[in-house]
Amino acid sequence: MSYVIAYDIGTTGVKACIFSIESQLTLINSSYESYNLYVQDSGEAEQDADEWWQAICKSTKALMQNVDIAPEQIDAISFCSQMQGLVLVDEKCNALRRPMSYMDQRATKTMDANSGAGIKISGISAGKLAKCLSNTMAAPTSVKDPLWKYLWVKENEPEIFEKTHKWLDVKEYLIARATGKCIMTWDSAYATFLYKTKGDNWCWCDTLCDSFGVNKNHLADVVPCCAEIGNLSERAATELGLTTSTKVFGGGGDATLIGIGAGCTQPTQTHIYSGTSGWVSTICAEQHVDLSSMIAAIVGAESGIYNYFAEMETAGKCFEWVKDHLALDEINVYLNKQTILESEEAEYLSLYDYLSNTIKQVPPGCNGLIFTPWLHGNRCPFEDPNAAGMFFNIKLNTGKTEMIRAVLEGICFHLNWMLECQKKKIKVSDTIRFAGGGALSSETCQMLADITGHTIETVEHSQDVGACGAAIIAAVGLGLFPSVQSAGQIIPAKKQYKPNPNNAAIYQKNYKVYKQLYKNNKKLFEILND
Repeated sequence: MSYVIAYDIGTTGVKACIFSIESQLTLINSSYESYNLYVQDSGEAEQDADEWWQAICKSTKALMQNVDIAPEQIDAISFCSQMQGLVLVDEKCNALRRPMSYMDQRATKTMDANSGAGIKISGISAGKLAKCLSNTMAAPTSVKDPLWKYLWVKENEPEIFEKTHKWLDVKEYLIARATGKCIMTWDSAYATFLYKTKGDNWCWCDTLCDSFGVNKNHLADVVPCCAEIGNLSERAATELGLTTSTKVFGGGGDATLIGIGAGCTQPTQTHIYSGTSGWVSTICAEQHVDLSSMIAAIVGAESGIYNYFAEMETAGKCFEWVKDHLALDEINVYLNKQTILESEEAEYLSLYDYLSNTIKQVPPGCNGLIFTPWLHGNRCPFEDPNAAGMFFNIKLNTGKTEMIRAVLEGICFHLNWMLECQKKKIKVSDTIRFAGGGALSSETCQMLADITGHTIETVEHSQDVGACGAAIIAAVGLGLFPSVQSAGQIIPAKKQYKPNPNNAAIYQKNYKVYKQLYKNNKKLFEILND
């Protein structure tokens, strides 16, 4: 029996999960700690590196206090984290400034100035685009890509740039804090769009670094996701409440590991995730790219496996917005919820649970009300930081319950839009695994099945699939499983949702209008939000 602690580092908090590993993977306990996301109207989205580490330490100690397992029994730790952050560190692995989140979009002018002259395709010049595609089969076409954040610091904070030793991503910073070593797993390296993956010799691409003005000395050594980085340092072990015998493995980004935790490890298997952000991802055996829809096949956890990945910036974050701005100031919903939660016979576990049940009283299609979930711009199938959310087709008889359901339908419409874009290039699976907080709602699961026309499956501990994927990485690194692909077979489906044909015509009518709303309002978004 081996024990592993896996950390799921999200946008607003970290969940530490302890697993026992034998022939199966068993979640024993978990602990959650939150941290801040600092968002400004001018596009900044930052986090605090010390807050990340403090949350890691607090969640680890809380976790160990509630299990009958000694610190020296923890064989390994591993990380699953948000991707495409920018963490600049000095030679002692200290963060030199607040890390920029994947949501940060301040670098618009930097991207315009450094993306090349002449005709631009998807935001960068044809010449630079050709260089990118010939080396990486992808390109930094979004202002939120970390390359532009790196160059923004170079242009606007030269004193910080001068002190920079390495450019890391989120989990790489935490690995450095845990071991004193600066590395990047190959999926994080690929997400910089500077890592050459054409051919057998994967490496940082000199051509692209020179083209974009990147100091190659800032780029860390690249290792496989299952690589053993080292043991916990004495300081890190003390702060975590563990021992220096615990090994640290590379882990992976959320886009890499959540599918693994959901049991999708074989080519053509598709999963959909709805957490703070949302995505559609399909496993494929070779790289594909669709610049028109902003979709690329990113490097997976094992050699020869790629994730054809389409992302939306705000999914579950929209439902959080509903909670804060529609539900909590709706006096009847709020008071009923308090009564329900505070009674001894509490039927619902959370306000989200209650809201999910409440929307059942609204018919599919919300009587024609449509919501666009672009609360922080959008990335796929169109890149536009100016895009914003809206309720369309409000009438005198429209109530908040309809608005709440419309938000969930809007999220599902957008996920289906990205799924349709994937189908243009590759084969997706008939049965799709659904993971993340959104998958905890049976109403949302059925809604997703009806809108996509696919059978939807959920798994046990849907909210912990990222940590589960990180635990599998550690288990493969420890030699407990032969491969990541084989480990995917131990994740069974918990529940299945079949499409309801009675709802198809209603959803198709709304979906057709939904896809027109961006096209019809693009120029208006630019006037208001540029």
